[in-house]
Amino acid sequence: MEKQERIILVTNDDGITAPGIRALIEAVRPLGKVVVVAPDSPQSGMGHAITIGVPLRLNQVNIFEDIEAWQCSGTPVDCVKLARDKILHRKPDICVSGINHGANHSINVIYSGTMSAAMEAAIEGIPSAGFSFLEYSYDADFSLPAKVAREVTERMLASDLPAGSLFNVNIPVVEEKDFRGLRLCRQADAKWVEEFDERRDPHGKKYYWLTGEFKNRDVGEDTDVWALENNYASMVPVQFDLTNYKLKKQLEESWKDL
Repeated sequence: MEKQERIILVTNDDGITAPGIRALIEAVRPLGKVVVVAPDSPQSGMGHAITIGVPLRLNQVNIFEDIEAWQCSGTPVDCVKLARDKILHRKPDICVSGINHGANHSINVIYSGTMSAAMEAAIEGIPSAGFSFLEYSYDADFSLPAKVAREVTERMLASDLPAGSLFNVNIPVVEEKDFRGLRLCRQADAKWVEEFDERRDPHGKKYYWLTGEFKNRDVGEDTDVWALENNYASMVPVQFDLTNYKLKKQLEESWKDL
């Protein structure tokens, strides 16, 4: 029996015209049949949102040479759901999401549309990875992130990974000569200390603009934050099981009457 061609689903949260997704497509193009399903507009910070109550639109577009591509009116998670059910009609061999403009390390994984798209694929049992570049400029040079994405995707395709394996990969802004390679990490204990800047519009009505500062409370040298600060790309295996097993075990001892 002829071996079925590997299918690589590519998605993102910055929108189908973002430079990062083009870099990701070119990085993984040689590794299998690439199919793109991505939002028709930026969806950053959407987390695991899905569209309910309004119709979803899905249109085929011809913007990547020799690549089947579809734009969706919904969220990154909607894109993965529709890709699985209406376009591929089977599970892809792998799903890669990104390359995101900006960091998704540490606590950012909770809010990230990039990672939520990959997580949705992982929920379906598809090995998946989200890629983020710590550069926010629209015209950023994605050469290094593309090489990292290619290496990670190759490794994933060549490995016998458990169903639902999911990786959060972040790439630092660094000259290639100073780049120290890929490093397996854990998620740092860090968070945003947020404030809302109160302003007034020309009519005198109040509005608020979210601001904040990222604070790392973790001194470990095995974290994603440490790796990125030291010119490594961080690769964190993550999961969608949010059970706190340590606390559960503790309460089984102290709350024996339950």
